[in-house]
Amino acid sequence: MERAPLPELLSFLDAQPEPRILLDTDYRIVAANRAYAREFGDGNSVVGRRCFEVSHGYAVPCDHAGENCPIHACRDSGIQQRVLHLHHTPRGEEHVEVETTPLRDSSGEIAFFVEALTTVRQASSHPTAAGLVGRSPRFNRMLELATRVAPTDATVLLLGETGTGKELVARLLHESSRRAKGAFVAVDCSGLTESLFESELFGHEKGAFTGAVHRKRGLVEAASGGTLFLDELGDIPLAMQVKLLRLLETGTYRRVGGVEILRSDFRLVAATHRRLERMVEEGSFRADLYHRVNVFPIRVPSLAERREDIPLLANSFLERVAPGRGLNFSAAGLEALSARRYPGNIRELRNLVERATILADGLEIGPSELEGWEGGGEEASLPAPRARSDGSEAFVIDRLLGLDEVSERYVAWAEKTFPGDRRELAARLGVSIRTLYRKLATDSESTSAGGEDPVQ
Repeated sequence: MERAPLPELLSFLDAQPEPRILLDTDYRIVAANRAYAREFGDGNSVVGRRCFEVSHGYAVPCDHAGENCPIHACRDSGIQQRVLHLHHTPRGEEHVEVETTPLRDSSGEIAFFVEALTTVRQASSHPTAAGLVGRSPRFNRMLELATRVAPTDATVLLLGETGTGKELVARLLHESSRRAKGAFVAVDCSGLTESLFESELFGHEKGAFTGAVHRKRGLVEAASGGTLFLDELGDIPLAMQVKLLRLLETGTYRRVGGVEILRSDFRLVAATHRRLERMVEEGSFRADLYHRVNVFPIRVPSLAERREDIPLLANSFLERVAPGRGLNFSAAGLEALSARRYPGNIRELRNLVERATILADGLEIGPSELEGWEGGGEEASLPAPRARSDGSEAFVIDRLLGLDEVSERYVAWAEKTFPGDRRELAARLGVSIRTLYRKLATDSESTSAGGEDPVQ
């Protein structure tokens, strides 16, 4: 028998500032508050219609159409459920968090469900000139985890290949947190020496070292009340890791050359493309620091894992790099983009689109504007091997490379060319066994980033 909701319940629902709807156990919308009508209304009343029809245009419940259905899960578990859906709105499909709560009658049976809906403003499922863009299952799963942890103060560790957009995810975490009015301070840890890292992070006192002509405020101090984003966490010098650990555990630090103990209240978000577990095993990353930052890991998918997002991303980049020109991709152009491999991930795709806009003479970008691109990923940086008279490969560098990359490639070549005991190899190379393993691990990561596409 159909149950009528109490007038008090309807009055309470309408007084809520967030969009909310009341549903019966047959997925039918019984009531919608004014906030829902403003955010999701299309001029027609949703009362009497089923939620999956309104939200997705489906003829069957979400779980029958390959989606996670919060009502189905709520009914099975008897407790509140939360999912992220692509939801129809007057503005088109948008990422929406749906929090479903069961309401029970006097006998303890579930009589109704209340759904609270929150649109994720920092991400888009259609081409846009700024922010995160995507609609693939891998992207949506990453976004769901990010929106779940964002309102908390938990430390987040973003994992993923170079060029996947980890800083954009970090900004989403900041902008969706209670610290959104504070500063978002990004620190690129790659390439910083020990002394420079300490000075940048903690600041220094006047006269602390040659050239310190005045007191400098550190980035930790600047991030107080906001979010500190440590990009490429795995590149932090080992000697500095213990100071970072102390900062995270106590919230205190000292400027370089100072004696005063200072405090900073910030939320930490860190990112790395390295395999920190392996670095811990090799001794190049502290285990205690790893466990301190690995509170809530989120894997940011590579472009190979979200290939269906390539046309959406490409059109977004077109808006960003050539606004107002009226350019568009032909069907063949989008097909050519989707067929490519992107070892440099989203960053490489953006560069390719920008290059194509420069080459385009008309308003349409096709395969011809996308040809001749060598990319900027790992694959392009490999020195071309050449065979020697004995059949082995010579170590050849035919263009300028960074010294770190030369070192890593050389160590990998030496390990392949002179197999045997690695301790002996380390001794012959004049490095410690830990350094040897670290460089081999780095090269392995670079190679895997440009390997076979797992979804092709």
